[in-house]
Amino acid sequence: MANYDVSKYVNMKPSEVRALIRSGKVKLPTAGMCAGYAQANLTILPAEYAADFKEYANSNPFPVPILEIVDGSPLTRLMAKDGNVLTDIPEYFIYRDGAFSQRVYDTTEFWQDGYVGFLIGCSFSFEEALMTAGIEMRHIATGRIVPMYKTNIMTQKRGPFEGPMVVSMRPMSPEHAKIACEITAAMPNVHGAPIHIGDASEIGISDISKPDYGEAVEIREGEVTVFWPCGVTPQVAINNAKLPIAITHSPGHMFITDILNTKINALLEAQK
Repeated sequence: MANYDVSKYVNMKPSEVRALIRSGKVKLPTAGMCAGYAQANLTILPAEYAADFKEYANSNPFPVPILEIVDGSPLTRLMAKDGNVLTDIPEYFIYRDGAFSQRVYDTTEFWQDGYVGFLIGCSFSFEEALMTAGIEMRHIATGRIVPMYKTNIMTQKRGPFEGPMVVSMRPMSPEHAKIACEITAAMPNVHGAPIHIGDASEIGISDISKPDYGEAVEIREGEVTVFWPCGVTPQVAINNAKLPIAITHSPGHMFITDILNTKINALLEAQK
């Protein structure tokens, strides 16, 4: 879905955009929506896998930083006052037995008693800080979904969950890359500092023009490629675990929280 336009949603409140998503009126990727507010990835699992997944996340805090665990009902408590993880994301993926099954826009029919949802930190949340520092986010500027790649960096296995880290990539000048490292290192709950800068082949990416998820963006002469841990990582681990069912966000389509990007790290540290 190249060249999508979210300009009408940039200055709207998260609750307003969530209501539009819930009603089926917005099905676009969410990067750039609700300026200033944190966004989150989503994983929903049957109860018997929740403890192992939580341990997997805790063992891999940069690609899988938990913002909130949603159980008992699909309603959020910490990240949004009126949020529902089953309806408030523009597009979802359903996985069965380790394989992609279907793309849906409302997952209410799939929820069962005991299911547990995990809202996971998203790199969209640090992009505001980078843009404020004058660093272009190429995918936002060109209306694309950020490019994401599987790497040769393996996550720590816990229970049935294992697999390679997925990274998101943003091209920028070497000078901007240094600034980006400094800014994002202070934001560990939304993936923290880059995992790699430079030659993509060093982390197992053979063709930078062919992302595994999202869409390729232009890399200009003199720019370096900067890679951050990505919240799509759990989707690979879920596939490897071959769970009977799992519900996730579709890459690029996030849950928009009520928490400001500037406040999210302090809020989560206080919760700890």
